[in-house]
Amino acid sequence: MSKHKHKSDAVLLLENQICFSLYSSMHRLQKLYRPLLAELGLTYPQYLVMLVLWESHELTVSEIGHRLDLDSGTLTPLLKRMESSHLIVRERSSKDERIVSIRLTPMGKSLKEKARSIPARLFADSNVSESEAIKLKSILDQFCSRE
Repeated sequence: MSKHKHKSDAVLLLENQICFSLYSSMHRLQKLYRPLLAELGLTYPQYLVMLVLWESHELTVSEIGHRLDLDSGTLTPLLKRMESSHLIVRERSSKDERIVSIRLTPMGKSLKEKARSIPARLFADSNVSESEAIKLKSILDQFCSRE
């Protein structure tokens, strides 16, 4: 008897699942990022927040949440820890108390220079070239588009 009774069973093999490849890849990426980010004193979610703040300098909590696809229940404790580490300042709007603005401190801004080497070091530690990563990112962005 063959290993697979039906040819259609191949669609249910773990090795053929995109979701499992993405899941495994995320674990591998986080493992590669961990020591690089530890040098900056950042966790991966904090690094993502810093990336959007280095780009925009000041954003509201809801803008950060939208950019990172995180809800405020996840984001608020993360931002509080970043504030206690003196990376950001959180300020409530005087016009609308529900709006909280987040901006980088000088310390948070200074980490940007140290972080510049992270992408190149990540490629050096992986089996993927920069051009392959760019192509993969494009495919993933297309897969995840929210139109």
